[in-house]
Amino acid sequence: MGYLALVLHWHLPYVRHPEHPRFLEEDWFFEAITETYIPLLSLFERLGSEGVGFRITLSISPTLAEMLRDPLLQRRYLAYLDRLIELAGAEIRRTKDEPLLNRLARLYLERYRTCRRVFRDHYGCNLLDGLIELQSRGTVDLICSAATHCFLPLFQVVPQVVKAQVQVAVDSHLRNFGSYPKGFWLPECGYYPGVEDHLRQQRLAYFFVETHGILYADEQPRYGVYAPLLCPNSVAAFGRDPESARSVWSARDGYPGDPVYRDFYRDIGYDLPLDYLKPFLPDQEVRVSTGIKYHAITGPGSQKRLYNPKAAANRLKAHAEHFVCSRIDQLARLSAVMDQPPLIVCPFDAELFGHWWFEGPQWLETVLRRMAEFPEAIRLITPGQYLSEHPEQQTAQPCFSSWGNKGYAEVWLEGSNDWVYRHLHQQALRMSELVRRFPKEKGMRKRALDQALREMLLAEASDWAFIMKTGTTVPYAVRRTKEHIYNFSRIYDSLMSGGIQQEWFLGVESRNNLFREIDYRCCVA
Repeated sequence: MGYLALVLHWHLPYVRHPEHPRFLEEDWFFEAITETYIPLLSLFERLGSEGVGFRITLSISPTLAEMLRDPLLQRRYLAYLDRLIELAGAEIRRTKDEPLLNRLARLYLERYRTCRRVFRDHYGCNLLDGLIELQSRGTVDLICSAATHCFLPLFQVVPQVVKAQVQVAVDSHLRNFGSYPKGFWLPECGYYPGVEDHLRQQRLAYFFVETHGILYADEQPRYGVYAPLLCPNSVAAFGRDPESARSVWSARDGYPGDPVYRDFYRDIGYDLPLDYLKPFLPDQEVRVSTGIKYHAITGPGSQKRLYNPKAAANRLKAHAEHFVCSRIDQLARLSAVMDQPPLIVCPFDAELFGHWWFEGPQWLETVLRRMAEFPEAIRLITPGQYLSEHPEQQTAQPCFSSWGNKGYAEVWLEGSNDWVYRHLHQQALRMSELVRRFPKEKGMRKRALDQALREMLLAEASDWAFIMKTGTTVPYAVRRTKEHIYNFSRIYDSLMSGGIQQEWFLGVESRNNLFREIDYRCCVA
């Protein structure tokens, strides 16, 4: 009766600190590998080996891809796992007289050992190889996002930024995955009319927008969000389906909030004595989440019940069944009133599955297995495949939109973070000035110009403004923004005055070493 496109967006900001032996924010990356990326890769491989048919789209941000292939971070991740294995072993000994806790501790120990084996022995410490293999089998379609996940609508006044963010992203994707991406994930689904021209220049065929980006297009969409719109330049916009999104995203009605699922916030890092935890913490005086969590969501504080994996497994089967049956019913309703097969687009942040929602990967696997049992009712498809099969679509101009709170730009432009943009816009103008003044440089000066572009891109990451707005690790976000602006300004001043302080520059270049083959000349209006 119709199609469903599952899109998982894999993204983390560039967090790499070789200047410190251990760094707290690098744990964001290590947690995501353990809880999300390895579980998802494993389930995709498992389905493929069993002959379960599925197609899924994965958007991989360039910053995440660069971290996944970085040898320093790969070594540090193994050390991180070793500490977790040691902590889980200590927990098994500590809980030996508490059967329920002990069983959970053993579950974590097995989980961490499996992650270490899969990461080191199966993937050779490089998860990109696993993604490339899945794409070669035709089960996964890899697309890219902006170079540093910049919220593009706030850079309309400096189009050279948008151009550089898209071009560097496509170049990085081609280098990392050996294939050209067909589609593009607009960071935060942030769309403004005209951004598709930059995508067209890089031969990208489609992108995603929030629901109202389609519904409030300049011409009423004939099929709502259940078919793409072609922008005037023929790049396609796919809109998010609100009905399926509510089932997973909604804080009130979504599946992840069910009381039997594991609680994300209750962690032994805050429950157990600090002296016991010290050897396992990045900063031995600061409590952080360890990843070992023993409680279910239900109940406040100490009243929470212990987590029951069997009860959670039963509930997720029911939730998966509900999701699949709801989508089939939805397609039946839509196909009755449409003269072409309807398409339901379900985009999600990948970190929801496993990190925020512990049972998420298992739920997703169950959904994919159940959908494979109803090939006449619902078919999994990628957006690129859909366009190939149904190239004739309505032409209209989507409207400014994002999937942030209230649907526009407020999250990334309000009182806590608006101070950054005057610096970021001025930085872009200065970068263009450098390109005009030094159009054909080589050697150390070219390296400095390339690094200036890296620092500019890193300062533009949407993550820093988002953190300032939400109030989590704000000092780190402010520091990172100011650090990259300072690095850029110092390189700019050095180039304009004719000299570069080599020792300082080599330190910056070594620390922020993503996009190895970047070319500063892409940053022109």
